[in-house]
Amino acid sequence: MTKPSLPELLHAAVTAVGGTERPGQVAMAEAVEEAIDGGSHLLVQAGTGTGKSLGYLVPALAHGERVVVATATLALQRQLVERDLPRTVDALHPQLRRRPEFAMLKGRSNYLCLHRLHEGVPQDEEEGLFDQFEAAAPTSRLGQDLLRMRDWADETETGDRDDLTPGVSDRAWSQVSVSSRECLGASKCAYGAECFAETARERAKLSEVVVTNHALLAIDAIEGAPVLPQHEVLIVDEAHELVSRVTGVATGELTPGQVNRAVRRAAKLVNEKAADQLQTAAEGFERLMELALPGRLEEIPEDLGYALMALRDACRTVISAIGTTRDKSVQDEDAVRKQALASVESVHDVAERITNGSEWDVVWYERHEPRGGAAYRPSGASLRVAPMSVSGLLREKLFTDRSVVLTSATLKLGGDFNGVGASLGLAAEGTEGDDVPQWKGVDVGSPFDYRKQGILYVAKHLARPARDGDRGDMLDELTELIQAAGGRTLGLFSSMRAAQLAAEELRSRIPESPILLQGEETLGELIKNFAADPRTCLFGTLSLWQGVDVPGPSCQLVVMDKIPFPRPDDPLMSARQKAVEEAGGNGFMAVAATHAALLMAQGAGRLVRASGDRGVVAVLDQRLATARYGSYLKASLPDFWFTTDRNQVRKSLAAIDAKAKQTEDAAAGAGEGAEQTQGD
Repeated sequence: MTKPSLPELLHAAVTAVGGTERPGQVAMAEAVEEAIDGGSHLLVQAGTGTGKSLGYLVPALAHGERVVVATATLALQRQLVERDLPRTVDALHPQLRRRPEFAMLKGRSNYLCLHRLHEGVPQDEEEGLFDQFEAAAPTSRLGQDLLRMRDWADETETGDRDDLTPGVSDRAWSQVSVSSRECLGASKCAYGAECFAETARERAKLSEVVVTNHALLAIDAIEGAPVLPQHEVLIVDEAHELVSRVTGVATGELTPGQVNRAVRRAAKLVNEKAADQLQTAAEGFERLMELALPGRLEEIPEDLGYALMALRDACRTVISAIGTTRDKSVQDEDAVRKQALASVESVHDVAERITNGSEWDVVWYERHEPRGGAAYRPSGASLRVAPMSVSGLLREKLFTDRSVVLTSATLKLGGDFNGVGASLGLAAEGTEGDDVPQWKGVDVGSPFDYRKQGILYVAKHLARPARDGDRGDMLDELTELIQAAGGRTLGLFSSMRAAQLAAEELRSRIPESPILLQGEETLGELIKNFAADPRTCLFGTLSLWQGVDVPGPSCQLVVMDKIPFPRPDDPLMSARQKAVEEAGGNGFMAVAATHAALLMAQGAGRLVRASGDRGVVAVLDQRLATARYGSYLKASLPDFWFTTDRNQVRKSLAAIDAKAKQTEDAAAGAGEGAEQTQGD
């Protein structure tokens, strides 16, 4: 039997999901097939609406080797596992004569731990375990969440936190989950045979396609102990997020609260001398942290160095003592010991990393305000350490022994792929060498006609924005734009403070257009309310630049208050910029401009999400039109029609608003007519 061709397979898959083939999707599938067959690497930019998931799934399934697909967001993981993969596998079965298995795999803390659920949670102050269900007031939010999870545990087949709807707070979930360090191990746990996390790993080992997240991919690369099954093809979707996610996994943190928690957990399990040594070291560290000022530590101050060495050495002593001391009077000693060991090892590893003083690490103090809600965090100071760059790690760990495909709607910055390639550890495209990973970049375009569907407007007449300065002229411009658009505005701000100030001011200026503000409700509720009422505006910061998908008339104006360069006092970004300059490069373009270009490309991508969308991306920062780097930033955005003519933009927005209102009125009239007919 002849092997089915890629076009035949792609046509079958697209038909199965109810879509239509697009030239960009075909070009992408062919490029992915070529990379996999040749054992090379591919960066492929595929604009919104291309159908890129089928563009990589079809050639990967046709190849027949195990493939890992890593995504940044839960939404895309769910789309792949619940919609795209089932339909694609069914559609390709007649041609492939096989039905590839697929599975989702996440980190251990994402799964319900049956030992914690049934045996209890190790507590900090007393010996043994306590019953978290009895301890929490049944009428409290925590108590209600815990009781709901106990009932859910009897029903769920996966134990996956993301399958629990509605979700629960981080605090509640921590009562029924464990990290990989806290886990007893399947062979030592009474519930090992039923373990949800172990079941997921076994299912992944038997599957041809494993869907995971960037974080687990990073852990697999960094920690050396493989957590993903062996595979021949790696596909990284939402690849513009990868460097940030890997950096996050490779970042260590020490806080007084974290250190004191380790002290409490270890105190009952070690001899008095070891416990006192750790307590004394923790008190010394906490005293220094109370005086710490935010900012980078290019050299570790002598007093902090001594405090960290004392903490490292005390942790080492406690780790040895925990390993040798046994106390049968402690209820469920293994679980208590494992949690204490995990806490102390975590403190030890970060303290040792900072005292070792690698030239490739950046260390800084950070102060943070208290945060409530699901992601609760108390106020205080933290000491953080992160790699200067993850490019070397990615080059060594990601691009060896497999073919890697990285895809996103925003990989081509300033007109080429070399900027993103460099951040991933790749030499410039076409560079030859024995140890140089070979790759190519392909832009398959977008099915949308950006020049007809959108306008890029730069408010060139506004004063150059100053850091944290008053921008009354910007608020005036924003007010006029929103009024011309009839609401329908997504406001993307460079800081939360700027978003809050704008929302407060515009709520009094244009009461006819309700202003939703990030942080006042959950992100999901905000986006839902924004999409439901075209008069509404939604203001916010970082997560809105990338996390909003609202096609149709509710989003016809996307506003960026200014070019989103990193803050000059951002320790990690400033350190990376300085390192590039010391190596003879242009630190501003390599770090700050690349960061801004990526965010702006993502933000501008919020405007056109469907073939019928029309609107304006307005950048209220003259530098996009006047600065030398402006052309680089513009080349990173969709190819909208460009103007600095404020009057023309207002007319265009008013015309788009009028047409949208006509459509809405016609739809409302049709709905009323249908209701009247039903009544008759």
